[in-house]
Parts: sequence; C-alpha cells; structure tokens
Amino acid sequence: MPIFAHVMLALTYITACIVGGAALHRYLGVDLTIAGLIAAAIGLAVTQFHVILSRSGAAKEGDDKFQSLRNELKKLVQRVDETERRADELRDEFEREIADRRESLVTEMRGLETMISRMSDSFETRLSSVRENGTQASVAGSSALEAVRDALRQNRVDLHLQPIVTLPQRRVRFYEGFTRLRRADGEVIMPGEFLAEAESAGLLGVVDNMLLFRCVQIVRRLSERDRRVGVFCNVAMSSLEDETYFPQFLEFMRENQDLAGAMIFEIGVRNFNNRSNIAARNMGRLAELGFRFSLDKGEGLDFDLPELQSSGVRFVKVTGDRLLSELVPGGQRPVSGIVRSIAPEDVSAVFMRYGVDLVAEKVEDEKSVIELLDFEIPFGQGHVFGAPRPIKGSLLEETAPPPEFIRRVNAANNINA
Repeated sequence: MPIFAHVMLALTYITACIVGGAALHRYLGVDLTIAGLIAAAIGLAVTQFHVILSRSGAAKEGDDKFQSLRNELKKLVQRVDETERRADELRDEFEREIADRRESLVTEMRGLETMISRMSDSFETRLSSVRENGTQASVAGSSALEAVRDALRQNRVDLHLQPIVTLPQRRVRFYEGFTRLRRADGEVIMPGEFLAEAESAGLLGVVDNMLLFRCVQIVRRLSERDRRVGVFCNVAMSSLEDETYFPQFLEFMRENQDLAGAMIFEIGVRNFNNRSNIAARNMGRLAELGFRFSLDKGEGLDFDLPELQSSGVRFVKVTGDRLLSELVPGGQRPVSGIVRSIAPEDVSAVFMRYGVDLVAEKVEDEKSVIELLDFEIPFGQGHVFGAPRPIKGSLLEETAPPPEFIRRVNAANNINA
C-alpha cells in the first residue's frame, strides 16, 4: 500500500478517536481525562491492528514477488541450457563440415597430383627438345626462351585477373586470367617478348597448364562466395591439337566437370577460323562436358553464328572502338538465319538468339561506354572497368601447381629442385 494511503488512514483513525472521546465526555458524562485516555487507547489498538495487517500484506506480496523471480530464474536457466545445447550442435556441425571440406580438398589435390604426373611426361619431352634445339634460335630468341624456361622451372608464374562486367550495371560477372612470367630479378616478361619463341618451342602448353591449374583453384574460391562468377582461361590451339597431351587434359577437366558453368576457354578468332579437324573434334569433347568457349581479338562482326553455336562458342570479344565503327548502317553483320536488314541496335540481340554474348574489350574511356550502352552490348572489359591485377600473395601460393609438377620440370632441365 502506498505511504499516502497509510497517512490518510492514520488521520482517519485519529479523527475517529477524537470524535469518540468527545462523544463520551459530552453525552455520557465521562470525565474528560478518562475519555481522552479511552480514545487514545482505542487509537493505539486500531493503529497496531493496521500495522499487523499491513505487514501481513507486505509479506504476502514479497512472497509472490520472490516466487515470480524464482520462476523467471528457472526459465532463464532453461534458456541458457537450450542455448548451450544448440551451440554444441552448431560446433559439432561446423567440425563435421570442416572435416568434409578437408577430405574433399585432400582428394582433389591427390587427383591433381595424379593428373600432373601424367601430363608432365609430355612437358619433359618438350622441354628437353627445347634444350637440345636451343642453339638453332637467334641470340635474342634464345635469351627470351631461356628466361621463359627459367621462370617455369622456378615457378615464377603469376596470375593476373581482369574483371569483365555487365552493362550497364558494371557488376563483375567474369574475370579473365592472364599469365605473367617473372625473371630472377622480379622483372615481368611481357607476352610479346616470349610468345613466338615459346610457341615454336612447344612451351605454350606448359604455360597454359600453369594458368589452367590456377584458374581451377581460383574458380573454386570464387564459387564459395558467388557461383555466378566465372573465369576466362586462355588456351593455346596447339594444346587442343596435341593428340598425345589432350586426352590427359580432357581427363583433368572431366575430374573438374562441376566447374563447367564457371570456366570458359578462350582462343583467338583467327585460330578458331583456321582450326584443324583435330582441334574442332577436341573442342567438341570439351563442349560435351559442358565447358564453353570464348573468341577474342575479333576484327569485326561477320561471324557465322550457327557455326559458333554448334562449336560451343558462347562469347565473342571485339574491341569497343571496332564495335562502334561497325554498329552503323551498312556496317558488318553476322551470318544468321535472319534475311532482313539488321539494324545496329539489334545486332546484340541477334547474337543472343544463337546463345552468343558480345563482349566489348579494350574499352578505355567513359565516352565509349556511353556509346556502347546505346546498342545494349551485354558485357564490357577494359581499363575503364578495371586493369589486370595480380592475385594476392597468399592466394597465389594456395593456387600454385603442386610441387610434383615443378619437380618434374626441373628434372627435365637438369636443375636440382
């Protein structure tokens, strides 16, 4: 009961006792002193009775609150127990998942080592051949070739990734992987310095596979965050035409068939147009596994779309400037089943009808981007969207080819690992 209520009751008791005492004196003739004592005694008795009742009520209220607290504490203990039980379940589930992933990674790495063991045999032959015939090359060519061989056997092979974005959102949808070799002093060997010599020496397959191993691992890392992101991986036509090496390459990709939707093999337009029957057949085998192809270095828009569709080509890259120069009335148009004249703004849609997406590559300024948007080009690539950047050091180590591959390359060059 509030203090104010107690005060009011006390005043009421006092008033009643005074009135009672006065009544005894006035109407019953009781002596004033005796009447006052009687009134005071009654007042004290009533007050004592009130105090007893108040304490009893307070005690009962306290017991109720205490019981309520006990009930709440019991519920809290139950909740803590439930939380601990759930935490234990989550910890057990997390540990099982980590164990499963570790086992999966170990299995994958064992498979990689097995494939590398098979694939390295042909690499040893090629590298040995390069060593035996190196004296026939020019001085400059021999120097570049030796730098390439040294970078390969010392595993100074870096992977650079450049984003390919959707237009107009500029959301990263793919990356293109570029191989960069380094000299012993850390200087980067640019592709123009070694590609011709490496191709004539049969080393492009080695470079391609360094890139391939890393791309497979990068795709797996990316898929953990977003399965919609893929990687364009360059592959030499000589790798597709090598009947000794390709079956091993195909088996390796079959082992990684779950990445078919995220790995796109890229070759040049000229190489595609001049491909041999062997290369065409091997491209078909990869397409049967679900892997797709991209053509880069396009020199126009006069592609045979039915042929691209049947060959598994899903992307065509043409420089932004060349695209804009052809997307005008009277410009080049692709070969298709459409007999009517194709307007510039409809060209991209015609490609899409055959399952092929246009990629505007080497786009370097915002003005070109704005002009390309008028023609609904679905993808863009170039420095305006992002330059090729090396992957982080820790990731570079994680995605490096296993030591067995490097050991075999060193053995082929008579160099101790």
